[in-house]
Amino acid sequence: MITPPDRTPLPREFFDRPVLEVAPDLLGRLLVRTTPDGPTALRLTEVEAYDGPNDPGSHAYRGRTPRNDVMFGPPGHVYVYFTYGMWHCMNLVCGPEGTASGVLLRAGEIVEGAELARERRLSARNDKELAKGPARLATALDVDRSLDGTDACTRADTPIRVLTGTAVPPEQVRSGPRTGVAGDGGVHPWRFWVADDPTVSPYRAHAPRRRSR
Repeated sequence: MITPPDRTPLPREFFDRPVLEVAPDLLGRLLVRTTPDGPTALRLTEVEAYDGPNDPGSHAYRGRTPRNDVMFGPPGHVYVYFTYGMWHCMNLVCGPEGTASGVLLRAGEIVEGAELARERRLSARNDKELAKGPARLATALDVDRSLDGTDACTRADTPIRVLTGTAVPPEQVRSGPRTGVAGDGGVHPWRFWVADDPTVSPYRAHAPRRRSR
């Protein structure tokens, strides 16, 4: 008999650990986004760790700013940023308060509310592509900057919650370089994903953006 995923909210203690412990442990967990239209839930299949002042790839590498303030804690909160003038990306803050580490949610499998995700992601060719990539994930869940700072650990009826789900066994977890990260931060093998899962996004090395003439 298949055991259904555990829908108990993850406690704050889960996130109050080093980012490289939290990131792979998030695989298989359930992320639930609730809107007036109803809930959408996904099973996390790909994440990336960012280690604040110790990580040139992190938004917090050079210190605290109004943009990255949420990254400094407390753990278990949502950090949302806007990128390339068009996309939102969602992170979960972890580590002791003040450390500014977080996990970028890169991909997942929509397991509830697929009809809502399809309406938000009209360009998806199939359901495996609905949340295949960080911007797609945020779009499928209707996540934007208004959710920056949301507490994802509370048991109350909040817009975003992270549930226990079904943790992925260590032998099914893979790791490698982070996608699109340049410079010294690009060498860290801090991207984690579920082996052979079709919702995992393809790896892309950093490519410098060309300025238009």
